Amino acid sequence: MRPPVSRHRPSNEGPSGPHPRFYSPDLTAPWKKPQPVPEVTAEAGLVVEEPGTGFCGAVIRCEAGTVTLEDRFGKHRVFPLEPRGFLLEGRPVTLVRPAAAGPVKPARTASGSLAVPGARARVARPGRIYVEGRHDAELVEKVWGDDLRIEGVVVEYLEGVDDLPSIVAEFDPDADARLGVLVDHLLPGTKEWRIAQSVTSDHALVVGHPYIDIWEAVKPSALGIPAWPRAPRGQDWKKGVCKALGWPENTGAVWQAILAKVTSYRDLEPELLGRVEELIDFVTDSGGA
Repeated sequence: MRPPVSRHRPSNEGPSGPHPRFYSPDLTAPWKKPQPVPEVTAEAGLVVEEPGTGFCGAVIRCEAGTVTLEDRFGKHRVFPLEPRGFLLEGRPVTLVRPAAAGPVKPARTASGSLAVPGARARVARPGRIYVEGRHDAELVEKVWGDDLRIEGVVVEYLEGVDDLPSIVAEFDPDADARLGVLVDHLLPGTKEWRIAQSVTSDHALVVGHPYIDIWEAVKPSALGIPAWPRAPRGQDWKKGVCKALGWPENTGAVWQAILAKVTSYRDLEPELLGRVEELIDFVTDSGGA
């Protein structure tokens, strides 16, 4: 007996006979895991392309959830930070925001004091600090200038201290206008020592450092020299030092080169640091404010 004939064609048969099934070209596509896309930090200057618009540019800003690109014509576009959202050298990447910076250390002035951002200079006090010469004044300004402006302290130079007693008498310091004086080469038995001892006002303070000239208060290491040389007796100290070190004898130009090497209090000898701080404290004392 013949088997019954099915009224249904096999699924692979068409009206004219068998035909192939239609499959995706990649038979394993449904089971493939998506390839990982690298994460790239959106650092300033990184050049990427946004594939949806074709916009290509350098990262100029990255904020929460967005990145701003600038193309070669200076045009800016803002895009969302989305997974697989950009092409880097033709390959998909996910841009991520740069990690937040760590705690910011308080800024400090060249003297080591805490900086006060946006602080305005105080109206000058009637008190003053006198130093011997122009170089002394420029060095004090370089290191303590920010502090002095906030405190309202003016520094002036004297071109020597031979007439210091009469200068102090003319200034006539008092409790509301104190006077501080910084003297070079202030050592017992020196001419400078005798002059300083002759100033007796309670509202004037004369202090000094042991160096022949303010140049010596700059650490040799800051200048790349082993030590400050000794100048021959009877010779101008600065010119003698320049000659010994092979520097030009244009002392003004040499001083500017020295000053340029001083970036903070760390480049100065402690014997000078302590005396300048002492004068600032004296002039700004509440009794003299």
